Amino acid sequence: MNAPLQGHAASNLHTVAPLLAVDNVSLEYRTPERVVRATHQVSFEIDPADRYVLLGPSGCGKSTLLKSIAGFIKPCEGQIRLLGQKVEQPGPDRIVVFQEFDQLPPWKTVKQNVMFPLLASKTLKRREAEERALYYLEKVGLSAFADAYPHTLSGGMKARVAIARALAMQPKILLMDEPFAALDALTRRKMQEELLLLWEEVRFTLLFVTHSIEEALVVGNRILLLSPHPGRVRAEIHSHQYDLHSLGGVEFQASARRIHRLLFDEAPEAEQALGFADIRIAY
Repeated sequence: MNAPLQGHAASNLHTVAPLLAVDNVSLEYRTPERVVRATHQVSFEIDPADRYVLLGPSGCGKSTLLKSIAGFIKPCEGQIRLLGQKVEQPGPDRIVVFQEFDQLPPWKTVKQNVMFPLLASKTLKRREAEERALYYLEKVGLSAFADAYPHTLSGGMKARVAIARALAMQPKILLMDEPFAALDALTRRKMQEELLLLWEEVRFTLLFVTHSIEEALVVGNRILLLSPHPGRVRAEIHSHQYDLHSLGGVEFQASARRIHRLLFDEAPEAEQALGFADIRIAY
């Protein structure tokens, strides 16, 4: 797991080589009628311990882009590199948490679900896998449910099991594809809070996909805005000044409105007029 960044190391975060580099990546998929371009020449970089958010409307290719970073879809142009190495297939250094948490095998206990990928990949032997599973279940607040079965858990608890299972593999980057979209509003906010608390303690690197502007501002320290289909980079925004306590605040709501204009206006306003202190515009 990535070590926490403190002091001088944290201040020099952007002077080190990026953990993940996406370089002019275009992605396509085929329908019975035609080939559809999902993203067009998207570029960005993610540093260690970033909470990086891909934000855009439905159909802009953000989930397709995440799957390509995971190694499931090959770009038709451009390149994705993890620690300088080209991504060509899935690997345990990139773990995906999807929206559907009911994919947890129902015949396995919570602990067994977290242990399973560690044993299946032969990353650890059973005793070490159990120790690591219990460690991450404690981190997500589910120690008391280690021997419970998935059908006894709420949606939010299943989400925490999925996150514990992913983090137990100690990936270089955790990929989350709209993980809280199916949860009710209160549970969703609770999961956002728990994700941020877990990040504060473990400092893993996160790539998070959402179509919610408010969620992007809360979860991310950097946000990449993608245009409507096909997804192109509209802007990259630093959002580290916001957290869950910012919700409803005047500044927070003003930023949400500015992001909406950047996402959907055909000719977005100049960055000075939008009022963002730290923003990169791309057209």
